[in-house]
Amino acid sequence: MTRARLIVAASIAGATIAVAALSAQTQAPPMQSILAGKKFTPPFKGQAEVEFTKPVTKRDKDMVVTTLQVKNTMNAPLLRFTVDETWYDKAGGLVTGGKGVVNRIEPGEVATVKIETPFNAKMSANNYNFSHANGTVKPHRVEKMAGAGDKEPAAKPASASKPASKTTKKK
Repeated sequence: MTRARLIVAASIAGATIAVAALSAQTQAPPMQSILAGKKFTPPFKGQAEVEFTKPVTKRDKDMVVTTLQVKNTMNAPLLRFTVDETWYDKAGGLVTGGKGVVNRIEPGEVATVKIETPFNAKMSANNYNFSHANGTVKPHRVEKMAGAGDKEPAAKPASASKPASKTTKKK
């Protein structure tokens, strides 16, 4: 039995010395911030304004799919941008609804929102409600999205400018 005690005591002593030696050798590296050197823009809070194109609604089997493009016109990103679509029958009663969500839209960015709603034969008219995680949204409908791949010309072509007017010299 004394031999077993001696082995246990030697094991404990050896482990203690090994741990002390390892802790003296390895020093933890200094902590660094995860966001060090990265640009971080806080999200927009309050009533945001966005531009959106005319929604395109199509039936796909048992679903009604509505897609629209949205542009963030604010100076900060919008988080959890949501478009709720509500469908009504001819009498104005609520029939069904769907929701489209974009997690983050940067300033000036154009995003496509896709809303899928189960088809119901009573669907007659619909309504859209825009919101984001930190407030409400005031939408402005536009015919064409300026940042959606179609770049507007920086200046008018020469043929489109006004012809120079003739000037006469006074004598």
